[in-house]
Amino acid sequence: MRNYKHVSYLWDEAKAAQITNEVDLFIYRSNLLGADLRLTNYGGGNTSVKIIDKDPLTGRDVEVMWIKGSGGDIGTLTKSGCAALYLERLLALENVYEGIEKEDKMVELFNHCIFDLASKAPSIDTPLHGFLPFKHIDHLHPDAAIAIAAAKDSQIITEELFNGEIGWVGWQRPGFDLGLQLRACLQEAEAKGIKLKGIMLGSHGLFTWGDTAYDSYINTLDVIEKCAEYLEYNYKNVFGGQKIESLSSEDRTQKAASIAPTLRGYCSSERKMIGHFTDDARVLEFINSNDLDKLAPLGTSCPDHFLRTKIAPLVLDPAQVGDSAYLDTVFAGYREGYKQYYDACKHANSPAMRDPNPVVILYPGVGMFTFAKDKTTARLASEYYINAINVMKGAEAISEYTALPHQEAFNIEYWLLEEAKLQRMPKPKALSGRIALVTGSAGGIGKAIAKKFAEEGACVILNDINEERLASAKEEFVKKFGKDAVATTLLNVTDAQSITSAMDAAALAFGGVDIIVNNAGISISKPIESHTIEDWDKLYDILVKGQFLVTQAAVAVMRKQGIGGDIVNIVSKNALVSGPNNAGYGSAKAAQLHLSRLNAAELGSDKIRVNTVNPDAVIADSNIWAGGWAEGRAKAYGITIEELPAYYAKRTLLNEAILPDDIANACFAFVGGLLGKSTGNVLNVDGGVAMAFVR
Repeated sequence: MRNYKHVSYLWDEAKAAQITNEVDLFIYRSNLLGADLRLTNYGGGNTSVKIIDKDPLTGRDVEVMWIKGSGGDIGTLTKSGCAALYLERLLALENVYEGIEKEDKMVELFNHCIFDLASKAPSIDTPLHGFLPFKHIDHLHPDAAIAIAAAKDSQIITEELFNGEIGWVGWQRPGFDLGLQLRACLQEAEAKGIKLKGIMLGSHGLFTWGDTAYDSYINTLDVIEKCAEYLEYNYKNVFGGQKIESLSSEDRTQKAASIAPTLRGYCSSERKMIGHFTDDARVLEFINSNDLDKLAPLGTSCPDHFLRTKIAPLVLDPAQVGDSAYLDTVFAGYREGYKQYYDACKHANSPAMRDPNPVVILYPGVGMFTFAKDKTTARLASEYYINAINVMKGAEAISEYTALPHQEAFNIEYWLLEEAKLQRMPKPKALSGRIALVTGSAGGIGKAIAKKFAEEGACVILNDINEERLASAKEEFVKKFGKDAVATTLLNVTDAQSITSAMDAAALAFGGVDIIVNNAGISISKPIESHTIEDWDKLYDILVKGQFLVTQAAVAVMRKQGIGGDIVNIVSKNALVSGPNNAGYGSAKAAQLHLSRLNAAELGSDKIRVNTVNPDAVIADSNIWAGGWAEGRAKAYGITIEELPAYYAKRTLLNEAILPDDIANACFAFVGGLLGKSTGNVLNVDGGVAMAFVR
C-alpha cells in the first residue's frame, strides 16, 4: 500500500491476483484510473495493453493491442468497449502514410487492422499507443500534468522537474503524426542513454507506461503525484488574489435560481438547452479573482476540455445582470464574436457554423452556469471547465498559462472526424431539452405522466407533499433514467412559498421549466346535506387555487425564458357531466376547466399553450380512491366498491378501463411537438362518455 496525497491508490492486490487474463487486468487498471477524476476527466484519456494471441485464421502467435474504443470512458470500460488490433498491421500503416495533410484518411485504415471482430471503433489515439513499444500504456488528462503542459515554459519545467525522465512533445492534434512524434521522442532519449518513464504532451496531457498493469498504474500515480506536489509548493498569490467576495451561500442560491431561466432563454435561441449550476469553491476562487478578465477570454488548452466548453466562457458583470438591455448586448456580442472566430478560422470544407451561444457562463460572486443539449452534457461541461480552472491555476503558479491558438482550437472543434461523430448520433427524442414539473408526481397518474415524459427525453422534477413517497419515486426514476434526468422537491400546491421553492428547485437543477402538468388533487363524494364547508374549502384549495398558484408561478418562469411552454391541466369528466353526490368536486373541476380556457386566452402571446385532459374513473394506482371516494361513488350508483371498475368500463362507449398510462399518453400528445399550434383544447380520456362531449 502506497501513500499519496494528491491521487488515490485503489489497487486491490487480492482482487488483482484473481484476474489471470491480461486483457481483464488492463480493464481493471483502466477502471481504477478512471475512478479518480484527479487523474482524468470523464470520457477522457486512453489506456492499452499489448498481448500475444492466436491468429484465428493461421493459428500462429501474433501481437495484439487492446485499447479503449472511440467515445468510451476508462472508468466504466468493459471489454465490449475496447478495440483489438493486429499490432503488425497497425505499424505497417506507416508505409502508406501520406503526411499530416492526410491524417483523417488513416482513421479509415484502422479498420483493416481489426483483430477482434466484435471490436469497438478504434479511436484517434490508437497510433499514439501503437508506436510506443511498451506493454501497458496510460494516456491521461490529469489537471496537475496539464497545468505543466499548458505553461509557457512547459518543456523546461518538465525536464527540470523529472530530471529528463519525462519526455516532451509540443502541441499536435491527436493522430498518426503525433504517434510518430512520440516514437521519435522515445528514440531520441534512448540515443542519449535516457530511459523515459513517460512523455508530456504540450497543452494536452500525459503518457506513462509499465511492463505490467501494476507497474504502469504505479508509474502513472507517481508522475501525477509529483506534478501535483510541485504545483502545491508554488501556490502563492492564486489568480492574483481575490477581487470581490462571494455572496453568502443562501444569496448565491437565490440569485442563481432567479437568473437561471433568463440565461437559459438566451442560450436556447437556436434549440432548447438544459442548464447546470455550481458554486464550487474552485469556481468561486477563479471568478472572484483579479485575473478573471485576463484568463477567461484565453479559453482552455486540453482538447477534451475545449470540445465541451467552447472557445471561451461568457463573463457577466454582477452589477448589470438585472438589466435586460445589458444581457441583450452581452449575448449578442458573444454570438458575434463566435461568428468572427468561425469566419476567421474556417476551411473550404468546414461544417456549417454551429450554435453560437455560450456553453459556460461565469457570474462573479455567485457561480457558474453551463448549458447544453441535456443535463449530462451540461454537467460534464461544468466539470471540464473546473478542470480548465485547475489547469490555469497551476500554470499561472509556476509560469504563465497558454491556451490553444484559435486556429488550432477551431481545427479541433470543427474537425471532420468530430462532425462525422456528431452526425452518427441518434435523433433527439421528442422531449429532449425540455423540463417538466408534474404536480403530485410521486405516485398514481402524476408518476405515470412524469415517467412518460422522462422516457421521451425530458428532465422531470418529481414532487409530492409526502417525503417518504417522494424518496421512493426518486429511487425508481434514478434507477431507470439516471441521476441527470430527475430532481425532486417537496410541493404543497396550496402554499405559494412552497410553489416558489419548487420553481427555484427546477431552475437550479435544470435551468427553468417548459412543461407544467397540474395533476395534484383530491376527491370528496358526498350528498349536499353531508358536504361540509371544510370539504368545500379543501377541494377548492387543492384543485382550483392549486392550479391557479402553480400556473401563476410557472408563467413567471416561462416569461423569463421567453421560449414558450406548455401547461396541461388534469381536470375530469365531472367538469362537464352532472352526477349525484358531487357538488363540491364537480364544481371545482368545472372551475379548473374554465380557468384553463381563461389562461389559454391570456397566454397565447407568450407562446404558452394551455390544454386540458379530462380523465374518468382512473382506478389503478390512483390516490383518488382513498379517503372515502370509492365508497361514496359506489353508494351513489347502488353497487359495491368491488363492482366499480367494471361499472365504469361498461358505461363507456368503448367499454374500456382507463389507466394512468392512458392519461400520460394524452399529456404527451399535447406537449410532444405535433400539436404545437393547439391551445385551449380539451382531450377526453374516459373511454367515451357521450354526456362529456365538449361539442
